[in-house]
Amino acid sequence: MSPSGRHLGLYFRFHAINITGVEVIRFLRHLLRHLRGPVVLLWDGGTIHTRVIVQNFLRKRTRLHVYRFPSYAPELNPDEFVWTKAKHALSNGAPHDIPQLGTQLRRSIHRIRGSQRLLWSCIHASDLPWPRA
Repeated sequence: MSPSGRHLGLYFRFHAINITGVEVIRFLRHLLRHLRGPVVLLWDGGTIHTRVIVQNFLRKRTRLHVYRFPSYAPELNPDEFVWTKAKHALSNGAPHDIPQLGTQLRRSIHRIRGSQRLLWSCIHASDLPWPRA
């Protein structure tokens, strides 16, 4: 969300395998290079976020502000609604292989990413008390 609270962004990276703390840090560095000012991270209870290497990285980056969701609370996480929309677009497809699935998933995420209306719908679908745009 922009500092004015009017514009939403969606930043993502796909990995065909489970990620490690190294990939999390790589993604956070990418965000810090492309976003100005403070960056708020809304994180689920994934163990990857609590790795020592990730925690050490966060302690050194004062621009990053982390807010954790409670365990097992997908209804609070707007990201869950992004994935619901992305999967819905793929529901009637039958990709031939993993690369084709990746292409279709990227296309679906890019469609959501490019629509402020869709992004705001994911925010407002969550049970968090977000301000209306």
